[in-house]
Amino acid sequence: MGIFNAQFNLNAARKWRRIKHSRHLQTNMEFTHNPPKSQGLYDPRNEHENCGIGLIVDMKGRKSHSIVKGALEICVNLDHRGGCGCDPITGDGAGIFIQLPHNFFKKVCKKEAGFEVPTEGDYGVGFVFLSKNEEERKHEEAIIEEIVAEEGLSMLGWRDVPVRSEILGKASAACEPCMRQFFVARGDACEAGISFERKLYIVRRLSTHRIRYSGEDEDALFYIGSLSSRTMTYKGMLTTEQLEHYFPDLSDEAMDSALALTHSRFSTNTFPSWPRAQPFRYLCHNGEINTVRGNENWLYARQMQLASEVFGDDLKKLLPIIREDGSDSQKFDNCLEFLVLSGRSLAHAMMMMIPEPWERHKSMPQWKRDFYEFHACMMEPWDGPASMAMSDGVQVGATLDRNGLRPSRYYVTSDDKVILASEVGVLEGIEPANVIKKGRLEPGRMFLIDMKKGSIVGDEELKEQIAAEQPYGEWLKENLVKSDELPRAKEVPVDDFETLETRQKAFGYTFEDMRFIVGPSAEAGKQPLGSMGNDAPLAVLSDQPQLLYNYFKQLFAQVTNPPIDPIREELVTASISFIGSEGDLTRPSAKSCRMIKFESPLIDRKQLAQLRHIDLPGFKATRLPILFESATGGLESGHNAIVDPRISGKGLEAALEQLFENADAAIRDGVNILILSDRKIGAKKAPIPALLAVAGLHHHLVSQGTRTRVSIVLESGEPREVQHFALLLGYGANVINPYLALETVRHLVSRGDVKVDADQACYNFLKANLNGVIKTMSKMGISTVASYRGAQIFEAIGINESVVDKYFTKTASRVEGIGLGTIAKETMARHDKAFAPRDDERGDDLDPGGIYQWRAGGERHLFNPITIHKLQKATRLGDFAVFKEYSQVINNQSKEMFTLRGLMDFKIDESKAIPIEEVEPVEAIMKRFKTGAMSYGSISKEAHESLAVAMNRVGGKSNTGEGGEDPDRFTPDADGDSRRSAIKQVASGRFGVTSNYLVNADEIQIKIVQGAKPGEGGELPGHKVLPQIAKTRGTTPGVGLISPPPHHDIYSIEDLAELIHDLKNSNIQARVNVKLVSEVGVGTIAAGVAKAKADGILVSGYDGGTGASPRSSIQHAGAPWELGLAETNQTLLLNDLRSRVRLETDGQLKTGRDVAIACLLGAEEFGFATAPLVTLGCLMMRVCHKNTCPVGVATQNPELRKRFAGGADAVVHFMHYVAEELREIMAQFGFRSIPEMVGRVDKLEMRAAIDHWKAKGLDYSKILYRPDVGPEVGTYCQMDQDHLLDRSLDLTEILKRAQPAIQEGKSVEIDLPIVNINRVVGTITGADISRKYGAEGLPEDTLKVNLTGSAGQSLGAFCPKGMTFNVIGDTNDYLGKGLSGAKIIVRPDPASPFVAHENIITGNVCFYGATKGEAYIAGMAGERFCVRNSGVEAVVEGLGDHALEYMTGGMVMNLGTTGRNLGAGMSGGVAYIYDESGDFVQNRLNPDMVNVYQLIECGDEEMNLVRAKLEKHFALTGSKRAESILADWPETAGKFLKILPQDYERVLHAVKRAEERGLAGDEAIQAAFEENVKAGH
Repeated sequence: MGIFNAQFNLNAARKWRRIKHSRHLQTNMEFTHNPPKSQGLYDPRNEHENCGIGLIVDMKGRKSHSIVKGALEICVNLDHRGGCGCDPITGDGAGIFIQLPHNFFKKVCKKEAGFEVPTEGDYGVGFVFLSKNEEERKHEEAIIEEIVAEEGLSMLGWRDVPVRSEILGKASAACEPCMRQFFVARGDACEAGISFERKLYIVRRLSTHRIRYSGEDEDALFYIGSLSSRTMTYKGMLTTEQLEHYFPDLSDEAMDSALALTHSRFSTNTFPSWPRAQPFRYLCHNGEINTVRGNENWLYARQMQLASEVFGDDLKKLLPIIREDGSDSQKFDNCLEFLVLSGRSLAHAMMMMIPEPWERHKSMPQWKRDFYEFHACMMEPWDGPASMAMSDGVQVGATLDRNGLRPSRYYVTSDDKVILASEVGVLEGIEPANVIKKGRLEPGRMFLIDMKKGSIVGDEELKEQIAAEQPYGEWLKENLVKSDELPRAKEVPVDDFETLETRQKAFGYTFEDMRFIVGPSAEAGKQPLGSMGNDAPLAVLSDQPQLLYNYFKQLFAQVTNPPIDPIREELVTASISFIGSEGDLTRPSAKSCRMIKFESPLIDRKQLAQLRHIDLPGFKATRLPILFESATGGLESGHNAIVDPRISGKGLEAALEQLFENADAAIRDGVNILILSDRKIGAKKAPIPALLAVAGLHHHLVSQGTRTRVSIVLESGEPREVQHFALLLGYGANVINPYLALETVRHLVSRGDVKVDADQACYNFLKANLNGVIKTMSKMGISTVASYRGAQIFEAIGINESVVDKYFTKTASRVEGIGLGTIAKETMARHDKAFAPRDDERGDDLDPGGIYQWRAGGERHLFNPITIHKLQKATRLGDFAVFKEYSQVINNQSKEMFTLRGLMDFKIDESKAIPIEEVEPVEAIMKRFKTGAMSYGSISKEAHESLAVAMNRVGGKSNTGEGGEDPDRFTPDADGDSRRSAIKQVASGRFGVTSNYLVNADEIQIKIVQGAKPGEGGELPGHKVLPQIAKTRGTTPGVGLISPPPHHDIYSIEDLAELIHDLKNSNIQARVNVKLVSEVGVGTIAAGVAKAKADGILVSGYDGGTGASPRSSIQHAGAPWELGLAETNQTLLLNDLRSRVRLETDGQLKTGRDVAIACLLGAEEFGFATAPLVTLGCLMMRVCHKNTCPVGVATQNPELRKRFAGGADAVVHFMHYVAEELREIMAQFGFRSIPEMVGRVDKLEMRAAIDHWKAKGLDYSKILYRPDVGPEVGTYCQMDQDHLLDRSLDLTEILKRAQPAIQEGKSVEIDLPIVNINRVVGTITGADISRKYGAEGLPEDTLKVNLTGSAGQSLGAFCPKGMTFNVIGDTNDYLGKGLSGAKIIVRPDPASPFVAHENIITGNVCFYGATKGEAYIAGMAGERFCVRNSGVEAVVEGLGDHALEYMTGGMVMNLGTTGRNLGAGMSGGVAYIYDESGDFVQNRLNPDMVNVYQLIECGDEEMNLVRAKLEKHFALTGSKRAESILADWPETAGKFLKILPQDYERVLHAVKRAEERGLAGDEAIQAAFEENVKAGH
């Protein structure tokens, strides 16, 4: 995501040549606060943004100034969703989009600019940012005038836009452009309306191209914000409050419009720029497009095939359609604008770019499915969380992504206005009696206001009109071929088990691949699991020849967009793949869908044979070998007879060039299915690495503009695990046939190693790998294979830039390494092992591998039998000398090319050394030490408590992990030791997160991701969920627990800011720390986290341990901490945010040297997890996920736990020794304290002589880069964040008035008005109650808070028992988050005219992770209601999609309509659904884990309970819905369904049986648990 480089200083040289006057020199030299260029590990392309959006419109099209004023007010009330860096008066951007204000221009142009404007529609106005330098500005204006004349239009004149520059902050003033408007008359050049818009579009593209992209002045500030005869935007690098004051035009009464869009931006960096402020020309966007790199590549390839009728010869003036240096939202806007101006309606274009999830939709009408399927043949979705407001000046509308991941709520008023925004309550002064509807945007749905018709066009009506424009269904019937309807294949290859092992060796198969990857996938049809992280070297540092795939690391979503949940929310994912030639995007016709449709991109040998011998009109296939000869040379051309070039870097390069030529020739021949095959390997022929062939060919064809004319089919022996398939698809393969892996599966079956039949085993293998690919996409928040294909969501570690630029274009690569020569050499090493002429040169058996477990002769590991023995001996005996032996071995191994830190040397100046006595003491250093987040559940009680006791003894901090903590540990033991963990973790499962838990923390850690499996949720199998663990987590014993991949209250950076704010309110004394994992771009994310007011940021390495994780994640996701930490430190320094946060790192830290390097790279706190576990007895058996740990550390088995021999002393010794070693290093450097040492990368250097066949070319100098910042920029944490708590309603009003309740338990009632900016109301007061009364809280209704209006986010979050909130009006997202016993009542104002159960009254993700309490909501809720609820009893009158996901306890009663996918992953609690329409089970329920019963079959007792709950709901809310249901009772009882999770039901029955045997309480639960484990559940 390039930044519009607004630098005056960095590229100034060219300019000074043109500018003679020295006075310009002085003014311009002061402009130092400009966005930096790429430097060190910081790359501006990793910029992210999120925001708040709003729109206001008069449905009847009546223009008024009040619409403009209303939009400006909305913008200010969304201020907390925008961002602000180290300078509080420089915002990240704010803007407003309106209809062209004709009346205003009629009034001012004559007086200010000396000309009169023609009639409305006959002229267009451009709003342009120009250079502040007069000579440059005149030059820019002259170019615009020249182009206007070229296009046959006439220039009316220029107007200076008045601005108040004096109100700007330092950073925005430094790069403020000159603002002018220019006026263009239509004349006779074209018709008014869309034709004139197209002309103006061409003028804008040509001007920008000539001024910014012709090489003349790339750093110009030049940017045309809008140029249209219909619309205009005012925007800039402003705070929301500055917007109206900066542009006095906006306050003029004549400035009128019937519609306005507004936007408040939160950029992760503090280098926002003027042009990147939104709205853009057609839309404003809240969210993030994750697939933008692929979308851009595909559009680039398509634009060569366009022949648009509407643009004719002008088309070439518009290319490229997308500019590289825009943000993701700008690129989306560019594409949308092109689709609209080339002839589609606004809604049609949006349906193509953001389709609904049609692929698995049970109840979608056929006409709509046909529309989406047809367009899927033409274009892949732009995927990612997105709420978009869009307008062309005539229509205005909004749409939501297929997952519903951003909030959008709207009001319709009786005077025909519609107000839509990210929150409700953004516009004051709306009388409840005038609001006739309250709604929300639903996932994948669209909402359009047509001012010509004067009404809202609903989603269904709108899409039906668009789908009826062409006979899409007939076109599909005639042209689309389903893969299972293809003619039977003539020749299907047969297996040859005799040569199988030879071929396996040639492709580098190992014993471990068979045992841990291929076998388990084929048997179970699931991704294989592993544990304990990865301490083997990076591929580029490994002695073993590595497959090319291992040089890539998967990227994943953290903070700026969420990973999605591919298991529980499977209905939004899709794996459909099309084979054939794409049509022209601008001319859809029946031929556009002449494709073959595969349900999965992984195919078997029969399907491949069908493609190879295809004989249908519109398809032609050819096979291109991807081999090169290992002995003789010689080349021929043509795509049939090919002899392959010799082996070597050059030979490989020549072979690739030949492949590209052959492909080009085939395409000229009309071939549209290219099958790349390495089947013919042999003694003389080695395979080109499949990834290199696929990626290289894909990029070659994109640059040729022919990529969309063909499909790339891969037939290869190489791919066999998830990472391989994910990379091949991510770099452009359409479908893949892993022939050797499937042959291996059939061989394992024939040997009896896999216990299912051969066809089933092959099906299982493909299914396991497809699900793994979908999971890998999901980590990045991408839900369809079509959008993932070519999206390149990877970074390369250790590959040469020349290889990356040519074959993996635009892939991030920060550590340079091997070139084609080494890639060829690695291929040959495998080839020789298989085909060497002499027996003794060929390898005997398959390689052992040794990646997943240490094996003699296999891959090396940092923790091996020697290092484990030495560490345990040293820490048990308390012997520092033995510890020195251990650390010497670790440090030497590390230097032997294990880790990046091992390749660094200290630069020590002996003259600066000091006596060790002058260095701060061990005790001071150990305060900075922490143990990693391991949950009670993943490790045993004994191990968990030993860590806590040890860290409390040394003054460091231990971490609860994500499983909560037993309140019994909050008070110190009799012997003075404390088992309380100082850091309380809040993860996506929210297990045990209560108000009482949070007030007992010194630090609260938000776990965004985990090093070993970033982007995935944690899992605790049922046999580990003992009664005491279930109690701590608030769940059911014996029922397996899963935490969702995303935090459902963090879908973007401003959501994280909200959660940080919520947790700070829950315990104002605790620091809030955010845990990230190292990956490319983590620095920019960390900058956003610092702006979101985190007190600390942890950057974890990818190699950390874990109790259970898919093997592909342990090996292939995330990057080493050295890269992430250095990038974070560099970016925070550039942003001047480093002094506001504490920076911490962890991931295989084992010695004082490791800690010293972490400190020099920028960390001031340090985490240890694997090493302390080893001191407690862990032997690295890596079977934690199986509950068979032989030393009682990572098991819940009572027998094995008896073997636990560790204790706190060993951990204490370890921490002491590491601190002591660190002091020795500090003394050598001359550092007296840690703060002096933080970030001193100048004290590190790259190892000079690296003698290693692969790592010779390794360049990691960017890690040691130090940004050039002034002395005023702090280099370690020196100040506290301002959380603005003093503005909270609690501290200004509630807490004071609640004192009698808190201090004396007296009843108190408080009445207050509330607006959306009053967030987290009640939480600070609730925390005071928990501090005084613990988990019990106060008696019911002791403190009543009555609120009128629209409550801000997180009302009542974590509030304990005794508090009651009564809201008259409505509430926003996260209502009752983490509720810990309080009661919440929400009802509409009595004056409201609408029907409550048909209108939205509360937002998304209500009662997330709630543990206790009651809720009565008279109206509908949004998406994801009661996710991970474990104890709240809630009554509600309508639910959105994905309700009750992962629920483990409590009760929910729904009296209104229900969205899709209710009950996914629900393992506890109960739900009662009023199924009025009778289609709930068929269309709304996720039946995987629940049983459904009719309420009337459940017995009188249960019916009476339901009735009592209804009566209470009516009494508290006056609900009309409850009243009508009760009036017809018991008839209405017949429409209630009871939803009960199967696991939960099983446990309830077991408890009942135990009670019948005379057991009670905990004993009955324990007996039930044992019975379940015995039964194998």
